[in-house]
Amino acid sequence: MNVRLYAFVSFAFAFLYLPIVALVAYSFNASPRVTVWQGFSTQWYAALFDDREIIQAALLSLKVATMNATFSTILGTLAAFTLVRHTRFRGRTLFTGLVAAPLVMPEVITGLSLLLLFVASESWFGWPKERGITTITIAHITFSLAFVAVLVQARLSTFDRSLEEAALDLGAPPWKVYFVITLPLIAPALVSGWLLAFTMSLDDLVISSFVSGPGSSTLPMVVFSMVRKGLSPEINALATLFIAVIGLGIVASVTLARRGMTIPTR
Repeated sequence: MNVRLYAFVSFAFAFLYLPIVALVAYSFNASPRVTVWQGFSTQWYAALFDDREIIQAALLSLKVATMNATFSTILGTLAAFTLVRHTRFRGRTLFTGLVAAPLVMPEVITGLSLLLLFVASESWFGWPKERGITTITIAHITFSLAFVAVLVQARLSTFDRSLEEAALDLGAPPWKVYFVITLPLIAPALVSGWLLAFTMSLDDLVISSFVSGPGSSTLPMVVFSMVRKGLSPEINALATLFIAVIGLGIVASVTLARRGMTIPTR
C-alpha cells in the first residue's frame, strides 16, 4: 500500500515539476527552437534584457502590483475591521456581499463591468481620459482587497481584545492602542494580504486586457501575445527568472520563520 502511495505521489510531483525543470534547462539552450538542444548558452537572457517591450511591461506590472497591494491592504483591513468589530449596522449584509463578491465573480464579468464603468465615467465626467496604469490599478484593487479582507478578518476573529482593553484601562488613547498593540499582532495577516495582492496583480491577464489601453500592456499581456505568435526561448528565460525570484523568496521566508521560532537560551 505504501509503495503504491509513494509511486502515486512521485508521479504527481513529476507531472508538476518536470516541465518546470525542462523549461529552466531549455532557457540555456543555444538553439532558437525551444525543443531542440544545441548546446549551453545564455544568449536568451541577454536578448531578454535587450527587449524594451518586455522591460517596460515588467516595470509597469511591478508598479501596478505595488500600488495595488498597498491600497488593497489598507482598504481590505478597513473592511475587515468593519465586519468584525461592528456586527450591527444598516446594510451590513449588503456590505458583506459586496466585499466577498470578487472572490467568486468570474474575471471576464469583472473586467467587462469595469470597462463599461470606465467608459461611462469618461462620457459623464471626462475621467479617465484614457485607459492605462490608473484604470489597471483601480481594477486590480477591486478584486484584490476582497482577498486581503478575508485574511485580516480571519486574524481579527481570533484576536484577544483583552489586550486592547487592558491598554485602554491603563490610559492609552485609542490611536496608540491601534498602532502599538493591534497592528503588530495582526501584522502577519497584513503581510500575507499584501503579498497575495501583489502576486495576483502581477499574474492577472484577463481583467488587465479589458481595462488597459494602447501603450499600457502588462507583462502577462505581452507574454501571452508572444506565446500566441510562437514559443520563444526568451519566454523560458523570463520564466526562469521568475522561478529564481520566487525560490529565493521562499527560502528567505522559511529562514526568517525558523529564526523567529527559535527561542534563545542563556
